[in-house]
Amino acid sequence: PQKTSFHRSQTLGYKNGFAFSRLPTVGIGGERLYVNQLSQAELDELSNVRPTLTYGQAKQAPPSGFIPAHVAFDKKILKFDAYFQEDVPLSAEEHYRIRQVCIYYYLEDDSMSVIEPVVQNSGLPQGKLIRRHRVPKNDHGDHYHWKDLNRGMNITMYGRTYRIVDCDPFTQVFLESQGIELNPPEEMVFDPYTELRRMPMRKYITPSDFDQLKQFLTYDKQVLRFYAMWDDTDNMFGENRPYIIHYYLADDTVEVREIYKQNDGRDPFPILIKRQRLPKTFVEKKKTFPSCVLEISDQEVLEWYTAKDFAVGKSTTLLGRTFFIYDCDEFTRNFYRDKFGITDFQPVEIKKKPVEEVPQVIPPYNGFGFLEDSLQNCFSLLPKPPRKDIIKMLENHHKVLRYQVALESPNPEDRKRRFILSYFLSNDMISIYEPPVRNSGIIGGKYLGKTRVAKPGSTADNATYYEPSDLTIGSTIEVFGHRFVITDADEYVLNYMESNAESFPAATLQSLRDHFRPRQVVKETANSDIATLGTCKQELDELIRQVQEELKLHKSLNNKNIREAFLQSDEDGSGILDKAKFLALCDSLGVPTKAFLVNKV
Repeated sequence: PQKTSFHRSQTLGYKNGFAFSRLPTVGIGGERLYVNQLSQAELDELSNVRPTLTYGQAKQAPPSGFIPAHVAFDKKILKFDAYFQEDVPLSAEEHYRIRQVCIYYYLEDDSMSVIEPVVQNSGLPQGKLIRRHRVPKNDHGDHYHWKDLNRGMNITMYGRTYRIVDCDPFTQVFLESQGIELNPPEEMVFDPYTELRRMPMRKYITPSDFDQLKQFLTYDKQVLRFYAMWDDTDNMFGENRPYIIHYYLADDTVEVREIYKQNDGRDPFPILIKRQRLPKTFVEKKKTFPSCVLEISDQEVLEWYTAKDFAVGKSTTLLGRTFFIYDCDEFTRNFYRDKFGITDFQPVEIKKKPVEEVPQVIPPYNGFGFLEDSLQNCFSLLPKPPRKDIIKMLENHHKVLRYQVALESPNPEDRKRRFILSYFLSNDMISIYEPPVRNSGIIGGKYLGKTRVAKPGSTADNATYYEPSDLTIGSTIEVFGHRFVITDADEYVLNYMESNAESFPAATLQSLRDHFRPRQVVKETANSDIATLGTCKQELDELIRQVQEELKLHKSLNNKNIREAFLQSDEDGSGILDKAKFLALCDSLGVPTKAFLVNKV
């Protein structure tokens, strides 16, 4: 703002009459111009050019050779010994597992890989845990560098934390040469379960007086048989089921077999418990020990089942099921009498519990399908269709009572609509059809499919349906919320009800008779007119016969000429001639005309 001079230096000049441009020496307003002036470095370079001009260009030392990283660090790898810990759920012998790994860092491309040495019979997929690549360090796109690795530190790769405990000598020399102070090495942690497996199992063998070979040779093929019953009626759908318990004296094993009866509806799997030694008393163990999925060894059982644990009239629990022994065979009685001195083998009579009758509760009708058809789902898993009255269907096949009904509605347009209500006598179903009316704006067709229509006020427990006796002239029926008034019926309805008058009330039959009485009067009148016309027709036929007989007497007449003459006389083609012209034409053709026949015609 304090600047007052803004003139520019002269850059145009003339020499010998020619214009030439020159560079400005100062800037706007006489300021110092740095663009066209030499810098201090250029001035220093110009000051040093004089020896070069005198003695020539000085020889420079050759540049040092450039070696790329993939050549300088080829096959140079940093190795770190590490381990990580993982949890072991659902195991009683180990809660965690230590897995030793080797972390390799490749200096040529800053990539890393994690290799786990294979341990024999470990049951784990070992080997390459992380393939060789640049391992991300954080979510910002950074990667691990060899400066981030040291002994005695934790490193996290892909959610798994590794503890670096030591490194090899090359790695130690390389990191120290780069000025990194290494932490003291740590001892490698070993897996406790793997070390426990490597220790030899201590076996305590105490000589026994019991000779299993002697027992086998003495009691081979000798089996105690007990008849037992398992009471499972306390559970849902439980029942009393008979079983046979076999006790093998040769090796103190027990077998439980099921007893099947013919057509009992059970699959043929006779063995409930296969032949094995059954534990009676277990060693006290922790509640979290999963004994249900592991085999039972001798160290976990204090006492096994023997022959003295089975007796008639007592209950025995085998693998969680309580069996009541009610009888045994003759060999078992003799064995207990000789071995234990037991003489009481009175069989126990098994009384079956009366089956408790559960009342069947039928759920309310949900409105889908017919009531009888939906009710079958409450009686069986595979519902059967309800029974039909075959006799009624055969007797009333193709018998349909048709009525004309009008829709009772507050809308004036619906009051003019007419429907045909059909009642099928074979299955008591009703269908409603609306005849299409042109330019009415209402699409006709099927209004209601064949279905049974319940009366108003009927319930699902006590459903009552419309019958032919309910369909009288002028009566109102309600069909699924729509009210219809019967205005007319087919004559077949009256004829059918009169032929079966004992099946219909007198009021229904009388209403149809009153409705059809005016029609019957008109019909009788029409029949009398038809009878009179029939008499005239007979007289006319007789007259024609007389005329034909008269014409047959004159054989000389040519019928073809007569026909052509009559057609020519009928100029307008109406087929009518007056009497005078007719008689004149007959005389000209020689047709005999008697006054009596002509007057009659």
